[in-house]
Amino acid sequence: MSKKVDIANTRIGVVGAGSWGTALAKLLADKGFVLDLWVFEQDVKEQIETDRENKIFLPHIKLPDNIIPSNDLESVVTEKDLVLVVVPSHFTRDVAGQMKNFISPETIIVTASKGIENKTHLTMTQIIEEKIDFIPKENIAVLSGPSFAKEVANRVPTVVAAASISREVAEYVQEIFSCPTFRVYVNDDPIGTQIGGAMKNVVAIAAGICDGMKMGLNPRAALITRGLTEMNRLGTKLGADPLTLSGLAGVGDLLLTCTGELSRNYTLGKQIGQGKHLEEIISEMRMVAEGVKTTRSVYNLSKKLGIDLPICNEVYAILFEGLSVEETVKRLMNRSLKHELHGVLDS
Repeated sequence: MSKKVDIANTRIGVVGAGSWGTALAKLLADKGFVLDLWVFEQDVKEQIETDRENKIFLPHIKLPDNIIPSNDLESVVTEKDLVLVVVPSHFTRDVAGQMKNFISPETIIVTASKGIENKTHLTMTQIIEEKIDFIPKENIAVLSGPSFAKEVANRVPTVVAAASISREVAEYVQEIFSCPTFRVYVNDDPIGTQIGGAMKNVVAIAAGICDGMKMGLNPRAALITRGLTEMNRLGTKLGADPLTLSGLAGVGDLLLTCTGELSRNYTLGKQIGQGKHLEEIISEMRMVAEGVKTTRSVYNLSKKLGIDLPICNEVYAILFEGLSVEETVKRLMNRSLKHELHGVLDS
């Protein structure tokens, strides 16, 4: 690959018009790219066309005219230089399967979805590699880091990472997305970048539970720190570089998601800590809290690999086994005593 970014002629398709997909589409459009945006919902497409606003997923943000919304996936991904996939993680397999019929072999595919598939335990890049098997692995990249959609759309200074096994592709993605309010670093570790982006949502639910119970700041700091330890255990077992998990896609995203009121996962956890049931919370949400499904994936994957992830295990027990939040706190605090660094980088 030897592409250079030409704003006037670079063809971009964005697949997914949730809050994050819409925010990234706006960022690219503000840079001057004319891009197609695949929208699943007919009403959202009509809102963007007529009002230049995604009132459901990113309200009160004016969208530029060079974002062209469409319900037709074929037209959005055909003959594109870069396709950005920003659908909920549990839809990635189905959407990638549909894209396969229309996408060009030389297209760069970037995923900004955060999660681990429940049944297969695959990351988003691995799903795309499997479903669109004629795309070289080098042409698949990840964009991740501490970034709330609303703040990115409002041009709040934000710093993220682009990862690919190809440095050239990562740098191409870096150049596509970087602007004065959105700084992109590169790394060569798509696995670590994705494990960080997925697991931070699970720990954010735990942090929200603590704050919902009004436990204080000490427990939240402990959860974030030990959550990073669990992130390292799983990530390194899967081949991640520990330095990646100490960077933007790991500790950076973890800090943001565990402390920010704009985090859906933190907010869901906070409501659980206040006594609400998971089913009730989900029924009131239009947007997806990725951490719920990721909790199941991480729990089952840790058992398969023989890795001890106490915080993730207790979040699973709360969400899916009906264990009380008070009991999980007792179980975590009364575990056997050990060295702080024991098993940080192994099982």
